[in-house]
Amino acid sequence: MKPRLSNIAVLLFAFTIAQGRNLETLVPYALDFAKQQLKQSVGEIQDSTKYVRTTLPDGSWKTTRARDWTSGFFPGALWYMHEYTNDPFFKTAAERWTAGITGQQFNSGTHDVGFMVFNSFGNGYRPYPSETHKNVILQAAQTLATRYNPTIGCIKSWDNRKWDYPVIIDNMMNLELLFWAAENGGQKKLKEIVIRHAETTMKNHFRSDGSTYYVLGYDTTSGSVKARNTHQGYADESVWARGQAWAIYGYTMTYRFTKDERFLQTAQRAADYFISHLPPDNIPYWDFLAPGIPNEPRDVSAAAIASSALFELSKYAKEKSQQATYRDAATEILKSLCSAPYLAEGTNSHAILDHAVGNKPAKSEVDVSIIYADYYFTEALLRYQTLAEKK
Repeated sequence: MKPRLSNIAVLLFAFTIAQGRNLETLVPYALDFAKQQLKQSVGEIQDSTKYVRTTLPDGSWKTTRARDWTSGFFPGALWYMHEYTNDPFFKTAAERWTAGITGQQFNSGTHDVGFMVFNSFGNGYRPYPSETHKNVILQAAQTLATRYNPTIGCIKSWDNRKWDYPVIIDNMMNLELLFWAAENGGQKKLKEIVIRHAETTMKNHFRSDGSTYYVLGYDTTSGSVKARNTHQGYADESVWARGQAWAIYGYTMTYRFTKDERFLQTAQRAADYFISHLPPDNIPYWDFLAPGIPNEPRDVSAAAIASSALFELSKYAKEKSQQATYRDAATEILKSLCSAPYLAEGTNSHAILDHAVGNKPAKSEVDVSIIYADYYFTEALLRYQTLAEKK
């Protein structure tokens, strides 16, 4: 049985232990554990048309198909592990599960084609550039661009929902596909679309304190905002932790491509809110304003996304004090993720991290392992190593 995360004494004890350990030791240990878990997952699934998504009560993986928004994270994690180990096992496995996503380059029914294609093909192209991979990425970017509405200035997130034109904060993550395509042979207008989307989201999704709304409904005639709601958070005016992490990551990435100071400032506002609302062990509750805190589930996916983003943000902040704030926050989050009860070592989970939350209001994927938490955790570990090597 899993440890109950409502037990604050257990959490604080684990946090104290983690604080006494150095990341120079914790990170290689966590990466080796990740290697073990990913290798086991490849053997468990075998069928490369199936993609791991979340764990079942017995710890085994529940799988999904390539059309699911999470499909790119498993091959992406395998590519990252190959980058770390240079083990041909992970290259072969990454190629197999990446190939299964090929058809999604034409999937115009979702904004998440960025997650699907760029996390798989993009991570494969970086160490092994090929025209085949490049062409899939470029086509996926063209497909995603068909969801852009110039009147609104945003790419549409969902179809067939209660909003006429919904745009969610997660959508910032899929912009990386378009940025990359614009710089690698795709149409230059793709960058204009991305910047307009980022500007519109910056204007409408953020509150004055740097927190974010999850989903906005736009009027397709006037382009004005009709509604500001949640979907996976606690309430419309609460702050869904993973959405806040997407905002940090998305605007940090946008600054990387544009060097536009407005986007850097937006990333920092989102980061400052996130950091200032973390509990003592630095792993956020699934919603920062959930009513049952401290007896609410934690979300390691939000923590992993934020840690990875904060390592990058620490390189761009102008003031040394800001650089230190973001680097230290990323480090402290990572320390906790590398330790019990969040590292899945010693549990029945076949994943790397435990205690993630998918959609608590829908009672879906609550306090389980989820593949995108593993993906961004692995990325954060590698980003830490890269920064440590440059010191």
